Amino acid sequence: MVAEDKPEEPTAGSVSPGEPAEDFVGVPDGFQRLWTPHRMAYITGDRPSRDAGSGCPFCAAPDKDDADGLIVHRGETCYVVLNLFPYNPGHLLICPYRHVPLYTDLTAEETVEFATLTQTAMSTLTRASAPEGFNLGMNQGHVAGAGVAAHLHQHVVPRWGGDMNFLPVIGQTKALPILLEDTRQALLAQWPA
Repeated sequence: MVAEDKPEEPTAGSVSPGEPAEDFVGVPDGFQRLWTPHRMAYITGDRPSRDAGSGCPFCAAPDKDDADGLIVHRGETCYVVLNLFPYNPGHLLICPYRHVPLYTDLTAEETVEFATLTQTAMSTLTRASAPEGFNLGMNQGHVAGAGVAAHLHQHVVPRWGGDMNFLPVIGQTKALPILLEDTRQALLAQWPA
């Protein structure tokens, strides 16, 4: 008895020309994947160095006028700026003027103003938009998630019940109901003189 010739089933390591890609990418594992290749530009992009200037957005902002730099307040040693890519409307950053990477690098004077501006930012946001809570945080170093690790900055993110939804995860979209300049103006109207 002669066996009939049957085409071999492709294995994960063998690919025949003309096969659809889904036939040779491996065995399905049950996971759904959200591919975000646009994030590679951020991951592999240039980062500011430990040297002041050299592409650091937090060194550049104070050299601009307040509207162009998104600056809400300028102090003696630190300033407050809107996040260009906010998690929520009113997402502020507290930054020292000095280009230092770590909280422990601040002088005593800078530490006091840094903390005071954080409190003032929270009070101002409360008057301007009545958040129900806040996220405060500093990511120290690249491995800790700092996007600009070379220049210390603290996030002050106002939060409201229900402010997170499926849009950022599924649609790669963040719904922000107010423009950055309108947010800046609302905060300026409430910032203490």
